[in-house]
Amino acid sequence: MTLSDAPVALVTGSALRLGRQMIISLHQQGYRVIVHYHRSASAAADLADELNLLRPGSAATLAANLNDDLAIVPMATQALGYFGRIDLLINNASSFYPTPIAYASLAHWEDLFGSNVKAPYFLSKALAPELAKRRGCIINMVDIHADKPLAEHSIYCMAKAALNMMTKALARELAPDVRVNGIAPGAILWPSQDLPESDKAAVLAQVPMQRLGDPTDIANTMLFLAKAPYVTGQIVAVDGGRSLGGANKA
Repeated sequence: MTLSDAPVALVTGSALRLGRQMIISLHQQGYRVIVHYHRSASAAADLADELNLLRPGSAATLAANLNDDLAIVPMATQALGYFGRIDLLINNASSFYPTPIAYASLAHWEDLFGSNVKAPYFLSKALAPELAKRRGCIINMVDIHADKPLAEHSIYCMAKAALNMMTKALARELAPDVRVNGIAPGAILWPSQDLPESDKAAVLAQVPMQRLGDPTDIANTMLFLAKAPYVTGQIVAVDGGRSLGGANKA
């Protein structure tokens, strides 16, 4: 397969953390990749440079604020313009922070629903014709807390629940030309905000595998879903068994 024939993946929020690992794994599988970022310009450029050293002309960066309603369609157009095709869209970008109801604001609502639901929906809409032409797929990064709410994160959990339903609804609507699936991570990376060691221990006590996951666990699941031609409308929990409920045996 020549570079000009290689499939193309757009991963939102992919300069850092889980998105970065997905970009690296896709590139290793022969994809050309588009690294989307909002504020992490330096990290995105460094990642693209590293990948282009390995395979020249195989990575590009794309800046866009996903909470800017007017940015979504131009973003899709720009992404298509880089390599002339899009085969895989991964809606990974996400705001995450607590919103205790006593302090929750409309701005919190708009940010959390905007990044976790509205932007993925309208980006999927903008790219659906291209994805249909390529018999491509969409993968949404959901969360195990879409089903089991996290304390003081009500708005975030509601947004992820909406993304969960969006995944299933679009899987029906876009079939058979576009497959739509989701990944629900558990404890893979600790949040950017500092957590006390006692909080980390409490989380791991709920994980039957008794350890933190690794970004490659998410990336490997993503690669499976990207290549599974008869799988659509599914949400795969990658959480070490945490969504089973209950606590570990002492």
